[in-house]
Amino acid sequence: MIKYGFLPFSAYVISDFLVFHRHRSISLEILLRQIRFTGVEALGLVMLIALLIGALIIVQGYPLLSSIGQVKWTYAILISTIVRDLGPFIVCFVVLARSGTAITTELGNMVVRKEIDALIAMGVSPISYLVAPRVLGMVASLILLMSYFVACGIFGGYLVSNAFASIPLSTFFAKLMAQLHWLDMVIMLAKVAFSGLMISLIASYHGLTVKSAITEVPQRNIKAVGRGLIALCVIHVMFTLLYFALMGNW
Repeated sequence: MIKYGFLPFSAYVISDFLVFHRHRSISLEILLRQIRFTGVEALGLVMLIALLIGALIIVQGYPLLSSIGQVKWTYAILISTIVRDLGPFIVCFVVLARSGTAITTELGNMVVRKEIDALIAMGVSPISYLVAPRVLGMVASLILLMSYFVACGIFGGYLVSNAFASIPLSTFFAKLMAQLHWLDMVIMLAKVAFSGLMISLIASYHGLTVKSAITEVPQRNIKAVGRGLIALCVIHVMFTLLYFALMGNW
């Protein structure tokens, strides 16, 4: 269905997305379904992963750091891992594998069933009606999931910390906040927002480039996941380098 490249497609979607409130063809139902599927139904999986990672960080790091008298570095490691680096990448990868493939499959099947052609015949823009709500829903869902990931990861670290040394939650949280820099939060939000944008654009593009055969859908899914993963790596490396540059660590 798409007859031009990824960059023109992305520019078209973003320009439409920026003025989506002016289009009557935007489907609020599609937006809400995307948020529910990506940001709500994945909460259980993301929370479980966050609890395990937070716990593992303390299990592996606390005994080593306490042996050299540097327990305070535990909080810095939690911030670095949960908030800034590993956490955003894991959440984005889960969304790519789960929701990115779903978008590609759904749009690809719609192309094969001629539903896209039917929308165009009715004067409805597929970009405004199908793609823009998914882009907005993906970005919003990733921010939601990342918030829960941070909360659960820190809580998991606190639970395991109590196994080594009893510490009040207020004290644990105060020491953690002392290690948290505002730039950590900005970089985290930038990573998940840009990743959500790229995941949804790549998945939508490959879904709409299906031509006529149903066998093209899994092939496009494979390409979407591969290129989405490359995009995630590039985005996270770029923002990590930007973080160190802004913090003056170079």
